[in-house]
Amino acid sequence: MRRFILATTAVAGLFGVPMQAALAQSAAAPAQWSDTLKLGAQIEVGIAGNPASPSDNLNFGSLYTDRANEPVLNQALLSYGRPVDPKATTYDFGFKIQGLYGTDARYTHFARLFDKTTKSREQFDMVEASVSAFLPILTEGGVNVQAGLWPTLLGFETIDASTNPLYSHSYIYNFGLPVKHAGVNAIIHATDKLDVYLGVTAGNQTIPGADNNGSAAVLGGVKLTLLDGNFSVLALTHIGPENASRAIAPRNAGNYDRAYNDVIVTYKASDALTLTTELNYVREDLGAIQGTTIKNAEAYGIAQYAAYTLTDTWTLNARGEVFVDARSYFVAAFPTAQGAVRALEGYSYPSVTGTGRNTYGAITLGGTYKPTLPGWADGVTMLVRPEARMDTVLNGNARFNAGKDRTSVTLSADVVLTF
Repeated sequence: MRRFILATTAVAGLFGVPMQAALAQSAAAPAQWSDTLKLGAQIEVGIAGNPASPSDNLNFGSLYTDRANEPVLNQALLSYGRPVDPKATTYDFGFKIQGLYGTDARYTHFARLFDKTTKSREQFDMVEASVSAFLPILTEGGVNVQAGLWPTLLGFETIDASTNPLYSHSYIYNFGLPVKHAGVNAIIHATDKLDVYLGVTAGNQTIPGADNNGSAAVLGGVKLTLLDGNFSVLALTHIGPENASRAIAPRNAGNYDRAYNDVIVTYKASDALTLTTELNYVREDLGAIQGTTIKNAEAYGIAQYAAYTLTDTWTLNARGEVFVDARSYFVAAFPTAQGAVRALEGYSYPSVTGTGRNTYGAITLGGTYKPTLPGWADGVTMLVRPEARMDTVLNGNARFNAGKDRTSVTLSADVVLTF
């Protein structure tokens, strides 16, 4: 492109066209589709310190930061694709391929897709392989469509570490939400204030033919944006049969649904302060724990986030949460590297769970430091995120530190490098 601009400028000079005018004409020329392709990489490393040094080395209540006092490579992300122009008014098309290697992959696998390539804690996962489009149809705002394999649209927190406010994840993210889908979804921009979501998927973390129910799930909801974009409400639900347990006959598995419901309310109170409230409810009609069936399990919770920008390089973040696991079905820990995958696919698996009703509370305080990187290539960013977290079981059961304590404290930090 640079050679083209220089050549254009030279030719313009021969014909008496001023150089500045020639450059302006060249800059105004539309970019080719290939010019918008992007290759990116990201690395996250961290450690979740636990002063109690639990004998099972587990930080119960967490998945992605479950290894106590052990430095880990959470994720090395490699992405390639072309995003759809968010301001498009005519047909526009894109795609994205994203792979992940690290300890996070233990919990993000699609069933039967790269899920048993290694027994190491560091594993490979295909996070996304999708095509997308903007279609100027149906409404003045048009429709965005995505098809293939893609991370769920439900929830405030994400697989991508750089878009989360804190290193550790909420109970809602860990245990109350789907992770990824295979299917198609449409976002209909009904008005400048209202978006409607409609989708069909194979389920949570499953591709067609990978589970035993053979039934599709549906995704739907709305997003309302007000106050010039400073206030928004996103309400989404994903409903369909999910349990792949071999304890449930395959012919019956499709008759029992799991419903994920999530609402996110975001208010930008000022240029510095953003408040986000997340409400969550999940229900399993019929599931299994270690081969034992359980009916009508449910969990629900609320998480409150606050982000306050101090300077261009420092942001303070906080999260308070209460999460109720009414039948001790959803909140669990997996001591082995493939425990979560085996649970996903319905096999027996080593796990740590509670009994009866458990109400979990957690408070997390942290900061995000984004330093300038003199001498580094343009586009390289660094995030350093220290945090202090306290978890407790509000109804008094001892669930933490190998079942010895009803309260746990973790002091953690991660570094995220984006290229």
